Amino acid sequence: MAQKIEETDAKAEKKEEKKKVRPDLEKKKVGHVIRIHATDIPGNMKILPGIAEVKGAGINISNAIINKLGLDRKKKLEDLTDDEIAKIEKAIADPASIGVPVWMLNRRKDLDTGKSIHLHTADLIYAQKSDIDLMGETKSYKGLRHARGLKVRGQRTASTGRGRVAVGVQKKRSLAAQAAAGKEEKKK
Repeated sequence: MAQKIEETDAKAEKKEEKKKVRPDLEKKKVGHVIRIHATDIPGNMKILPGIAEVKGAGINISNAIINKLGLDRKKKLEDLTDDEIAKIEKAIADPASIGVPVWMLNRRKDLDTGKSIHLHTADLIYAQKSDIDLMGETKSYKGLRHARGLKVRGQRTASTGRGRVAVGVQKKRSLAAQAAAGKEEKKK
């Protein structure tokens, strides 16, 4: 009886030794997920690209926010404190309040308010859709192009943009094989 207990203990020790020999097989710690303005960002990202993940905050705005708040660029998002994350959220919502220049804001001289504001997440999407709808209502050239689903910014349309789906180049042999397969199916 005592031998069996010793054997099971020895087997358990061997298993533990194997785990120590191969630490790469152990589960790696999964980083935290940071939520900034309804956007889930992996915690293992550095601050600059992490802030840029939020819709409405690109690389330039995130760079300006980091500089104005005095954050360490080498830090990862999971290493930030709750106060720092709250400061970042406030800065994304109103970058002008921390001293970001007006020309960096994404909505200068807003049609509704006349003020320069910075929109993010769902507000930005809604504003873009309402701008396109307004162009369509006023029958502007851009609005008509949007309504018809054509290119808006002066691109050529004689030979490109004919369909919604990109089609790859096919060789004659593959086209012939597809045609033959189609004929066989019709016969059945």
